[in-house]
Amino acid sequence: FSVPADASNPQDSVVVSVLNISAAVGSQAVLPCKSYRMVWTQDRLNDRQRVVHWDVYSSYYGDNKMERLCDMYSAGAQRVYSSYNQGRISMPQNAFTDGNFSLVIKDVAESDAGTYSCNLHHHYCHLYETVKIRLDVTKQGKYANQYWDGEMAVIVALEGSTVMLPCVNRNHIWTERHSEEEQQVVHWDRQPPGVPHDRADRLIDLYASGERRSYGPLFIRQKMNITDTAFALGDFSLRISELESADEGTYSCHLHHHYCGLHERRIYQVFVTEPVREKKVVNLTTHNVAPAVACFPIPLPSDPNVVRGHNVINVIIPESRLHFFQQLGYILATLLLFIVLLIIVVLITRKRRQRGYEYNVKKYGEKDVNLKEFTVDTTDLTQYRSEDIRLDYKNNILKEKAEQARSFPAKNIDLDK
Repeated sequence: FSVPADASNPQDSVVVSVLNISAAVGSQAVLPCKSYRMVWTQDRLNDRQRVVHWDVYSSYYGDNKMERLCDMYSAGAQRVYSSYNQGRISMPQNAFTDGNFSLVIKDVAESDAGTYSCNLHHHYCHLYETVKIRLDVTKQGKYANQYWDGEMAVIVALEGSTVMLPCVNRNHIWTERHSEEEQQVVHWDRQPPGVPHDRADRLIDLYASGERRSYGPLFIRQKMNITDTAFALGDFSLRISELESADEGTYSCHLHHHYCGLHERRIYQVFVTEPVREKKVVNLTTHNVAPAVACFPIPLPSDPNVVRGHNVINVIIPESRLHFFQQLGYILATLLLFIVLLIIVVLITRKRRQRGYEYNVKKYGEKDVNLKEFTVDTTDLTQYRSEDIRLDYKNNILKEKAEQARSFPAKNIDLDK
């Protein structure tokens, strides 16, 4: 089953980085997610990871130097560095409970004038805050005053009086102690292509206490993991073994440190490519041709925490004159072959046309003519007498037919009557 990505993330995280990562099919991809602010170390120093110290920058003695006045740890007594200030300066004993880190100076002297800084350090959460205050000393009470000069607060104190330099910060990380290991958690989410962020699937939950929760099918839990020393080293990188095309998508690393107020998110766009085949180096040397070198991948130093693409050198081989004439010969030969084919087609077409004409002449020349289709006018034959016609006949049959034709002259019938 899958768990929505925002099921245990009520707060919005700040996106601190977006990376594109490409890896070949079958390889291992490492999605780097590191933050030393998430490193958890068990408090064996009686909570000495929170400290406040007061410094002063003074030019009274002409040396313009910074001097440490006092400091105090959250579980220890305050320490005053100069014997001159013993009993003169102090901070409230309940500073890390009340959040009041103000400095009290008794019997103010002219040498106390300068710029004071209240420095709050949380080494565990990597938080550093500073408040600056300028102290001026006057001998006349009417000039005693407090105001803001645009950069810092200014206090004008009467010489010999007691003054308090305010420094108040009641944020919970300075005033309270929590079970820190229960408030640190790392989430890894995955969005398949086309799926919005609010519908991403949860992959892994890892707590500083050592608790680990994996979600999804078994094969996904086996191929995607985080090292067991993540909170000790601050390395929460996700390692994906035996990459497949189905592993493409958007991955997110969520870092939550509720105690320190840390909420960060890192986004990774993962692309799976086909593996690049290794190519051997081949030197080609021919006449009037520059030697050519085949493309080959550049060997890079192996780093399991960084995913690198394949770098390829492309070498352009110059062309020679021989290559130009060779290509020209191919073009001329192709053109000549086209002309020959065109001539053959023209000759075949003309020959077939001539055969067609002969066939038509022969066809009409051999047609039988039926004499009965023609009308013969015999009116002119009556004016000749039969004895005037002398014909020589080769046989009696022809003679008999001729006599019969003369004995029955054709009649001229007028159809209009």
